[in-house]
Amino acid sequence: METIHHQEQEQFKRLFENEGIDRVEDRFAILEVFLGIERHISFQELVGALKDNGYTFDPEFVKKTLNLLCRYGFAIKNEFEGQPPLYEHRHLGFHHDHLVCTKCGKILEFENRRMEDLQVEIAALHGFHVLQHKMEIYGLCSDCLKDRVRLMPLSFAQEGELGIVQEFMGRAGVQLRLATIGLRKGDEVEVITNSGQGQLVIAVNATRLALGRGISRKIMVKPNGRRRDLQ
Repeated sequence: METIHHQEQEQFKRLFENEGIDRVEDRFAILEVFLGIERHISFQELVGALKDNGYTFDPEFVKKTLNLLCRYGFAIKNEFEGQPPLYEHRHLGFHHDHLVCTKCGKILEFENRRMEDLQVEIAALHGFHVLQHKMEIYGLCSDCLKDRVRLMPLSFAQEGELGIVQEFMGRAGVQLRLATIGLRKGDEVEVITNSGQGQLVIAVNATRLALGRGISRKIMVKPNGRRRDLQ
């Protein structure tokens, strides 16, 4: 990576001087700090990094320099959903796509040759020639997935399994209907019988309730990791 950065620094000086762009040395200092950050970075974060390195450039000058870095192919501006514009290095000859966590905002880069070839193949089937592309996959990163409350429909629970009612899916009337028979959010439920077809029987606050399979699919529970010993 150091070799790539050194090549980009040399190309930067040569290109900017040939183009007659002013304050090349100051802009070169911004490039050096930018290349030293191996992640996606916002404009404000770059300004902060410059200050940490002892530079006091006017933010407007930094912004114009960042735009020049994008114009001349040293940086890429990304606009991910729900985040401010983020910038990353643009290394010639290298391409990658992104996994974006919608919870913590983490951005993971990935490269898959088979996926790249498949995209070209699909485009060719439609008589389309690919010039460029980008792929952004949104979801939850592994860290956020660990913290996520695992919910499942009550209809999936096994006999003897215990869980806490978290929410009701579907129309508002579902919650009212279940409340009238004694089932509310926060209740601990025990599955007494569940054959996988037809009704299932649960116990709530020492009361047995028989539920149709359709309504049981709308009751989302969090398994608490315990099971009642079946007699």
